[in-house]
Amino acid sequence: MTQFYVPWIPQYRPSASSVAAKALAVAVALLVVAVVGWWTSQSMFGGHPAAVLFLVVGPVLTAIGAAKVALVIKTWRRCGELLFRHAFFILIGAVVTTCAGVFGGNLLFQWVSVDLVALADDPALVTWFDGPLTLGEMTGALSWCPGWVVLLLWPIQFPLFRDVVAMGVLVGFFNLVPAYTIWWERKVAGRIQSRLGPMRVGGWHGWAQSVADAIKLVLKEDLIPKDADAPLFRIAPYFALVPSAAAFMALPFGVGYVFRELDVALVVILALLGIEVLSVILAGWASNNKWSIYGAMREACQMVSYEIPMSMGLLVAVVCAGTLSLTQIGEMQSGGWYSWLAFSNPFAFVALVLYFVASLASVKRAPFDLPEAESELVGGFHTEYSGFRWSLFFFAEYAAMFVVSALAVILFLGAWHSPLPASWGQGVIAILGDNLMSRAVNGVLFSGPIWLILKCMFFLYVQIWIRWTLPRIRIDQVLYACMQVLLPLGMVLLLGTTLWVWAATSDHAGWAMFDQIVTWILGTAGAVFAMGFPAIAAYGFYHRRRMVGTLVIDVLPGS
Repeated sequence: MTQFYVPWIPQYRPSASSVAAKALAVAVALLVVAVVGWWTSQSMFGGHPAAVLFLVVGPVLTAIGAAKVALVIKTWRRCGELLFRHAFFILIGAVVTTCAGVFGGNLLFQWVSVDLVALADDPALVTWFDGPLTLGEMTGALSWCPGWVVLLLWPIQFPLFRDVVAMGVLVGFFNLVPAYTIWWERKVAGRIQSRLGPMRVGGWHGWAQSVADAIKLVLKEDLIPKDADAPLFRIAPYFALVPSAAAFMALPFGVGYVFRELDVALVVILALLGIEVLSVILAGWASNNKWSIYGAMREACQMVSYEIPMSMGLLVAVVCAGTLSLTQIGEMQSGGWYSWLAFSNPFAFVALVLYFVASLASVKRAPFDLPEAESELVGGFHTEYSGFRWSLFFFAEYAAMFVVSALAVILFLGAWHSPLPASWGQGVIAILGDNLMSRAVNGVLFSGPIWLILKCMFFLYVQIWIRWTLPRIRIDQVLYACMQVLLPLGMVLLLGTTLWVWAATSDHAGWAMFDQIVTWILGTAGAVFAMGFPAIAAYGFYHRRRMVGTLVIDVLPGS
């Protein structure tokens, strides 16, 4: 997409220079407001930190953002050339910078809320916004820092401020996952079909295709059928988006990397994902379209049915761990590859497969994508949707794909731990000392959120791979597979796991040795299976010239 037109407003097209000038003017105006705010905070409020925060710091940060917008608009041609030539390295740099920013922000929050708070004269004192430190106490503790740095650090002690920052990071990650996964699905589909997929928009492998599609969808007209139920039609997409986004709040990415630590996080996430069925039913009913209603009926049958075997698969891991806390379950698997719950007993090994199959039906992925079924129901439950509301359904679907993948990783595959034992990371810290370098090495090699995201990306790839490999099955086959295959299998696995755990709690030495042997056998089988994926990928990449078609030849940059 090199250009687009908005037909209903053809008479107004502001130039890039005028937009940049306006952004720069807004930045200057905000700086003036900050100066006036500083005088007001000193003369009228006696320099109260809350007044300085709202009247000075807020306008200054907003002015910096407006100035950045003006700079990007003025230099977009050079930035475009830079992105076209070095997009891959910029992507790697952005990932590294983001990881370092999250790591550094977490350390900063801990330092302010723990180390600095310990220096308070009266820890029981509660100041404005529920903070223990006054600005004077923080200035005395950080006498070596400039005053403006202390002013920026002062709000970090407030739980409300930390929640706002953490929520901003979660919202950013929530938006990034669907955008990246949509582009990735197009690339994987293209390779499976012996073509390249997106290659034009953005230069390197069409990396900006999702951005271009987002702009297109936002500019599209939001149509509502004449005979539709307008209020329900409008609200249905949000019933899909909001629960998927809220599930990230209870999802731990590591110890300390969770928005809200909950003892029943697993139950909360499953309950939130279950609300999505309401959005499909509302969308189908409100559209007043027979194809949409058919899709909604299929979703109601499919999702309500498959929630049972999916929950049973997760209960197997809960029985093995003895807790519903996802953080505790993740920390139990810190002993390396053979300590992962999937290899603890044969029933848990099979339960991982059971859960993954049932989760495909839960998130409406092939071969269980009957609520959409483009070849028979036009578009299913979202046939009548267009533009922005249509995109919300897909954002919710791809976000839910990441959530169910994260549950599989946390409950069965070592959570945020690498295949190497986490105790080795503590040994590195003991050798190098407790500093930023040793913590970074520990987070990259042994235990950190990066490992959770990498494992989830593997499951996302498998879900995409299955969509473009397996055909869609009939609705009667969907329900038969659930009620006659997965449900009885889930009952057997749950009963078998209960007996296995009961036997493992006994003091019989022979059973302990048998349990260890089974763990090593299952772990070795899992290692062989895991190494098969990169081996197959390497073989396919080496023989890519022998694929059918001509588009696999390097006819475009970066192919």
